[in-house]
Amino acid sequence: MMNSEKKSEPFVFSEEIAWETTDKGVERKILSYNKDLMMVHVRFQKGGIGKLHHHPHRQISFIVEGTFEVEIDGQKKILNKGDSFIVEADLVHGVVALEDAAILDIFTPFREDFL
Repeated sequence: MMNSEKKSEPFVFSEEIAWETTDKGVERKILSYNKDLMMVHVRFQKGGIGKLHHHPHRQISFIVEGTFEVEIDGQKKILNKGDSFIVEADLVHGVVALEDAAILDIFTPFREDFL
């Protein structure tokens, strides 16, 4: 579904995209994107870790299923299905899946490093 113009097709069908393993117990699908925006589905096995990191992109994340411990700029909270969080550019953040869980991440601008 990805092309050389750095944007997805207008319609993206999740079942046509393979899961990409990013770390032990963590995998993602890059869904719709253009140069300004990207949506990524990330699923975690219980205990899976989205390691503490930072990037220049702004990010909003929605908990699709399960429970996570989310850390942003040194502050930790437990988030459940239906909750969300926002990360400003360059803030250190990460997650730990407290059970099998999934997140929908939205970035602006798009994560060129993911392509």
